[in-house]
Amino acid sequence: MHIVITRPKEESLYLIENLIKLGHMVTHLPVIKIQKLETKKINLLNYQAIIFTSSNAIKFMNIETFNSKIKCFCVGKATELTARQFGFINIFTSEGTVDSLTELIVRTLDIKFGKLLYLSSEFISKDLDKDLINAGYSVDRISNYTSLPVEEIDEKILDFFKKKPPDVVFIYSSKSAKNLFNLINKYSLLNVVTQSNLMCISEKVLLVLKQIKWKKKFIFSPGEEEFLLNKIK
Repeated sequence: MHIVITRPKEESLYLIENLIKLGHMVTHLPVIKIQKLETKKINLLNYQAIIFTSSNAIKFMNIETFNSKIKCFCVGKATELTARQFGFINIFTSEGTVDSLTELIVRTLDIKFGKLLYLSSEFISKDLDKDLINAGYSVDRISNYTSLPVEEIDEKILDFFKKKPPDVVFIYSSKSAKNLFNLINKYSLLNVVTQSNLMCISEKVLLVLKQIKWKKKFIFSPGEEEFLLNKIK
């Protein structure tokens, strides 16, 4: 199958490699680009745990005092790998959604042992910090990066899409969905994507692209991509 991955490169490499090993043709078409936000320096000794839902949050850390042994919570293998590369050694990973990561944190951490640090994008689709605060934890959320729209599609990719329309398109955020919608209209790709299955991370993300006629529409959780492909063969 011809599969389109719309996430930025750092968060896509693990999945792209696996899909290629399975014999699929993969086009990497990031529809957002990542930009660092300036933040104050962070002393990790002030926290009992740190939380990442994206590799970008790790990449843009502004750390004053590092603590390799701090409990580190990640969503997905790609984020875990980045955390290990940056020197974290006490890592807990959830393969599924942000909700499953929240459950893992609640099962693992005692409220009385101190505050949690959540490094995230400026824009998030799920308020993990609020869910943890509602569960009784003290959480500092710091946004250390943001996402901007990609406004152009390479001519080679456009030509390839017209010759070989995607079988599957994966979308991971509402902001990505909005920008994909704009690119589809800008480059007159409506007739191309009618042959494609749309895979969205949530109903909220799907809502942005519902007005386009897709072959079929699916909701998935991160980590389920390869399994979900079996449903449309």
